[in-house]
Amino acid sequence: MCGENFGNETGADEFLLDTKTVRDFIAHVREEISHSSGPEDAIENIKPAFSRLLEDDGWLPEKYRSPAPESGMGGGIGQWLIFRSGLRDLSLFALVVPSGSETPVHDHLAWGLIGLYEGEQKETVFAREDEEAPVVEREKLSVAFTRSVERGDFYPLLPPTDDVHKVETTSGEPSVSIHLLANDTGCVWRHAFDPETSEVRPFRSGYVNRECGEEEAF
Repeated sequence: MCGENFGNETGADEFLLDTKTVRDFIAHVREEISHSSGPEDAIENIKPAFSRLLEDDGWLPEKYRSPAPESGMGGGIGQWLIFRSGLRDLSLFALVVPSGSETPVHDHLAWGLIGLYEGEQKETVFAREDEEAPVVEREKLSVAFTRSVERGDFYPLLPPTDDVHKVETTSGEPSVSIHLLANDTGCVWRHAFDPETSEVRPFRSGYVNRECGEEEAF
């Protein structure tokens, strides 16, 4: 039965979309992480289940596939939290980008998987001059590569490599991507980049359906 758990007890997991599909997927992910030697190994082990989640038409309600007029990313982009761990070391969410809109250039600061559930996207990945160094107030970026992303396609994140990107919806309908990342992505402070001016600003995307606490500061 579908339900929503908005509890915020310290250390408690939050299933905002509380279904058997989501719980089984998260349990599998945790099991694979526990038996993996590190992030790269964990990603390889999780890929088959993540692919099946992208192919399943029935588990994600319409609300989680809807744009949001007021959002931290702007442009009607909606970031819908599905699950986050009590330790804030794992989150699952849907990112909805309206047709013709694009995200800011941003980083993630976490390893994980991103895959397309609906629509089509163009992803542009940027490289920093020194990807191993901490991000500073001005960062010169260059385009590393671009690629088209279609339903069922997915790709890994393994910072610092390929962690800075933007996505644009190229389909006539909104694109919906599913993110599984090893942090509380909507509530941690990250970085938004301006490739033209090299300026960097603190960035927190937020969630449409969950507020972030003040304690999660930059």
